[in-house]
Amino acid sequence: MFKRYSEKEVKALVRRLKEEYDGIVRQGREAFDELKEENKRLLARLLVLEGERDGVTDALLNAEKAGDAIKKTVAAEAENKSRELVLLSEQCRMLLTRLNEKYPDEAEVKDFKVFCDALFEKLNANAGGEEESGSGFNMDDVLSPKEPLDLEKLCRDLGLMEGGE
Repeated sequence: MFKRYSEKEVKALVRRLKEEYDGIVRQGREAFDELKEENKRLLARLLVLEGERDGVTDALLNAEKAGDAIKKTVAAEAENKSRELVLLSEQCRMLLTRLNEKYPDEAEVKDFKVFCDALFEKLNANAGGEEESGSGFNMDDVLSPKEPLDLEKLCRDLGLMEGGE
């Protein structure tokens, strides 16, 4: 029934089992070491990617802040230009009133009135959100002239006054 094993057979069996066990343990350690190295590489890559993500997030936040700052600047500039236009139109109205009182029958005063009416119409149109037409009229040249403002030349350029007198 039961077979008896000799000491030599038992030692051979133990040696074989020990070698098999050592091989399995060695394979397990090698697999563990490989996984450990791969884990280190992946962790390093994760840190790099998180750093890049933080950089992208910071860049997006900075871009959004810069965009908001630009919007505020543009809005402030538009508001300032609007105020300048209102001041210019008021000065033109006052000048036109004084000229009409002093020289009611002069042709130049009537031409200036036509110019002012066109200017007021354009200001009202722009206040309503319409764009300037391609008339060649540049409001920046009126608001911030590079040389002294010549209303006579401006009226001629706009076709509101006839040429050389």
